Amino acid sequence: MSLESLGLTYDQERVYRYLLRAPHAGTDTVGADLGMPAAREVLAELRALGLVDDQLVPLPPAAAVDLLVRHRVERTSRELARLDAAFDVVRELAEEARCGRPVELVERFDTIDEVNRRVQAMTHRAETMNAKRLPFNRPYAESAARRYRRRLNDGMVSRTLVGAAALDLPDQLAYARRWHALGDLHRVTTEPYSPLLVIDRRVAFVRLDPDRPDGDTLMIRQPGIVAMLVALFERLWARAADLDGLGLSATEALVLRALAEQDKDESAARALGMSVRKYRSHVAELMGRLGATTRFQAALRAKERGWL
Repeated sequence: MSLESLGLTYDQERVYRYLLRAPHAGTDTVGADLGMPAAREVLAELRALGLVDDQLVPLPPAAAVDLLVRHRVERTSRELARLDAAFDVVRELAEEARCGRPVELVERFDTIDEVNRRVQAMTHRAETMNAKRLPFNRPYAESAARRYRRRLNDGMVSRTLVGAAALDLPDQLAYARRWHALGDLHRVTTEPYSPLLVIDRRVAFVRLDPDRPDGDTLMIRQPGIVAMLVALFERLWARAADLDGLGLSATEALVLRALAEQDKDESAARALGMSVRKYRSHVAELMGRLGATTRFQAALRAKERGWL
């Protein structure tokens, strides 16, 4: 089977297969052996795809195919979202035919429930941009969380921008890290911004009063305005700090040190003046942040990051 069916070009597949046979081969060697003048550009493309590292070592075949399949699923999800937009046009045309006037490209809702209904109706969305204020005004219902996780697993791209106030609120920071680990990528900004939600770069939701979570909200489908809001989000996102790159809070630093020095949770919790349940909750959050499956692995990775 050719990897072209998973999105690679003919030249990309030739170079990847060559590197499986000869890892660490130099760029000039690859180009000479394959008779490919553009080998340097093809290698750069493979690195961008995550199939080759900086030392020209290729990703193992099973991992490479899994990565390409996930890329293909993401592209398919975005294509489904574009097709779904066609049905939005059909609904708009039907509504215009029914009422005899153009459908509004900006609608105003006075309840958060109506906004949530409109967002949830966009079932095939492939990309979400979200700028939200902290503290969050309500936790996800478990059913809504499960639906969102399924969308992330199906390839939806989701990015969430939060204010630096998250750093001072342990519960909200844990909430953000939880979703970040699940694939809803979070970044933290110190710049002022207004709450914003953009879906598939074609529909935006904006609060009329940024300081009133339950105030009126505009749903905007006017392409020029949506494009402007997308550009604003992208500028803020580019300047924001990645959640994974943030340092430890004071409490997290103490818990991590206790994890490395204490043999039992009970003695560690007692030394920190917190309940065993709270201590274990902090440990679980730190393990998730470090991508560790055991406490020993968490301690090793914390040392690698310079946290211990």
